[in-house]
Order: sequence, then C-alpha cells, then structure tokens
Amino acid sequence: MKNRAELVFIPAMGIGHLVPVMELAKLLLDRDDRLSITVLFIRSLFVPDFTSYTNSLADSVPRLRFIHLPKIDPPPSSSNLQFGDSFVSVLAETHKPLVKQTITNLFFSDSDSESPFAGLVIDLFCTSLIDVGNELGAPSYIFFASTAGMLGLMLHLPEVDNQIDTDFKDSVTELSIPSFANPVPLFVLPLPLWTKMDSNYGWYVYHGRRFRDAKGIILNTFMELEPTAVNSFSGGQIQTPPVYSVGPLIDLQGQAYNEIQLEESIKSWLDDQPPASVVFLCFGSRGSFHAAQVKEIAIGLERSGHRFLWSCRRSPETTDFPKIGRTEEGRGLVCGWVPQTAVLAHSAIGGFVSHCGWNSILESLWFGVPIAAWPLDAEQHLNAFELGRELGEKGLVVELRLDYRGGDDLVTAEEVEGGVCRLMNSDCGVRMKVKDIMEKSRKALKDNGSSFMSLGSLIKDIVDEN
Repeated sequence: MKNRAELVFIPAMGIGHLVPVMELAKLLLDRDDRLSITVLFIRSLFVPDFTSYTNSLADSVPRLRFIHLPKIDPPPSSSNLQFGDSFVSVLAETHKPLVKQTITNLFFSDSDSESPFAGLVIDLFCTSLIDVGNELGAPSYIFFASTAGMLGLMLHLPEVDNQIDTDFKDSVTELSIPSFANPVPLFVLPLPLWTKMDSNYGWYVYHGRRFRDAKGIILNTFMELEPTAVNSFSGGQIQTPPVYSVGPLIDLQGQAYNEIQLEESIKSWLDDQPPASVVFLCFGSRGSFHAAQVKEIAIGLERSGHRFLWSCRRSPETTDFPKIGRTEEGRGLVCGWVPQTAVLAHSAIGGFVSHCGWNSILESLWFGVPIAAWPLDAEQHLNAFELGRELGEKGLVVELRLDYRGGDDLVTAEEVEGGVCRLMNSDCGVRMKVKDIMEKSRKALKDNGSSFMSLGSLIKDIVDEN
C-alpha cells in the first residue's frame, strides 16, 4: 500500500490530557488504514499507572502500540515543583535525548520498519519536543486538550508579555484577546497568569511562542461550539499554523477507567427517578472540598428540594455532614467515584453541577445535560466564562460561582441552592440551547460534519507531507 505513515504520539501524563488524545488516535486509525501510531509514555512518580487502560487500547485498536520510556528524574532545579504544568514541561525537556534516540531506533536503524516516520503529535505542555521533530526532519503537531478560546489566549500571551511589568492584576483590568468576542476579566485567567512571579508563567509564554513552530494544531472542539474562537485562527486575527478542530473527543466506552457500567445500587436508584429530575454533582479527578464547604453543599442541596446524585470524595461521616432528607425520602444519593459518562447518559439526569473541566463540558453537552458552572482551578474559570458569556445572550451554562479559588473562600448554601434551582428550572433558557448543541456536537463527527471534514484535512496533510 502506498503512502503508509506512522505517527508518534507523546501525551502529557494527566488523565485529562491522555484520554482525548487517545480518542484522536482511535479516530485517525479508524478513518484511514494507511496510518499507524506509536505512543511514547513519559513516566513519573507523580502519575498513576495507566497500564490497564493502554493494554485495553492495544488489544482493541489495530495498528496502535505503546512504549513506556525508561524513567528519567527531572533536574535538581525542578525538585520544588509540584506535579502540574511546570513539572510536565520540565520533564518533557529532560526527555528530549531519550525521545530522539527511541524514534531513531524505531524508524531509522531498522530497515524492516513497515511504515515511515510521519511526524510527532505532542501535548500542549510538551512543545520543547518540537526540537526532536526538527532534528529528525519530521513535522510536529500540537494536540491541544482545551478550548479554542484558551488556545487563543496562549497564542496571544507572548504578544502582551512585554507590556506587563510583574502582575497582570496591577497592569490591566481586562484583556482583549482575538479569540474572544468580549473583553476577558483577569479573575477568569488561569492562576499562573496572574503574576510573572509564578513558576508556571514563563512556561505558558514559552509554549504559546512554540505553538507557531508546529506544523499544525489539533483542537478538541468543534466549529459550532466555538465559532468566534475557531474563526479567529483562519481569519488572520491570530497568526497560527493550520488549526484542525476535530472534537468532541469523548471516551464513550469507558476504557480509561476500565468501567463503563454504573454500580447496580446507583443504577437502580436512578432508574426509579423521573426523567430529567436529578441534578448530578461531580468535580473531576482532582476536585475535592474541605469539610466546611462539603457542609454548605449539603445544606444547599437540602434546601433546593431537588433530587440529586453527588459524587463526593470526602466521606460525609468525617465532615459533620448534615442529616439531610436523602435517606427517608429517597431524594438523593451520595457516593464516591462514578463513571461520569454513564451517569450523564442516564435519562434521569437533568442537570450537572461541574468544575467545568473541558472533558466534562464536552461530555455533558454530548448528552444534552445543562451545566451549573463552579470552576475550581487550571483553565476551568476561562471555560466557564466562555460558555456563560461568549456564546449568545444567555450562554450555555448557569453561573453558580465563577471566581471561586478555594482556601478560605466559601460558596454558601444559599449560592448552591440558587444555582441548583436555576439549573433545574424547566423554563431555563440554557436547557434548550444545550439540546441544540447536543445535536450539533453529534453532527460534527458524522460524514461531512465540520469535525469530520477537519480530520480529513489533517490526514491529507499528514500523508501528503509523508
């Protein structure tokens, strides 16, 4: 077969970045049998073992293989970094020689290699690995696991960096970013961008600059969801390499957690509830609250009067958890971890109180479940701002609290009650808009849909380049 091509994927080590890029790999391989993919895993003590997940993928997806690189400790200068953007960036930089040697051994030292090396697909925080692609004469594509709006911010950051002294909050009150129709308030920016003194700030600027060195940028979004942001890349407002919007990329099969079925007791309880009557509360793999905040949530749910399913990481028995009416009335259920997509797919779910991680947003929109936005960290505040105030008059989310940053801050029971009641109101304007986006998200991936066509353009560019 002519024009065979093998891509090397290098994901970041967090599950929120890993899952969507693996969904991209599955889409590419399903779409074109000329392609094959090798995934190189950078190992770290901070990262859980994803072996069961990768083994499941390797067994079920043809032409997909995984190589776990030997562990390399980051330099001593990074010893004070917690796992996060800076740590991932430093670790990627540290692994450049090993990544280059591994690719050389796979494709240039073995004459039996079936497919030529076609290029790298690297995570947004691993842009230093573009140097490896350049040294090997191969293109590098960025996989951007967040919104088109966030991509626009990171591309814009190097341009405004010289205009800022030490702190954004002391220099400007709002930012004008081409990927946003409205001025962006500082309080919704990721926390590292508030001040240049943050160790992550310099990496954000670095990555935003390096994006322009890539052959292309692959986005987990779709045109119909973020038209202003996506069009800003092709309209000349922001100079970028080609941007391919290929989302939504969602793990509907539950392979990442090796479990798609709901626990029988939870499923049975949901099956007994009326359609669209239950509000689901879940705050992501890193979302947890201190005891006082858990208590406020519980009181707010009790006062709201609505049925609820709450995935709560802190045990109620250890947090002075109020004895709300969930037991005698059967009105609510508090549980630990649940397979989120399986819950959102259930007909009883009528609303989702969420931290607004991008994967969670895309899953909720896919199933037509409106969101009450309670962002916690990372770029979640910007996601909530974009969906709440950028996308039409009423937006796509109910704003529960957009400026929450944890610590001594407390979202009160009154705020929780109000947010849940607005969300579950049958006349809520957001509800109809979300149903419309649900249809558009599914259409985008079908034949001749916007993401289907964008993925086709990406494949053509990869194969032509090869």
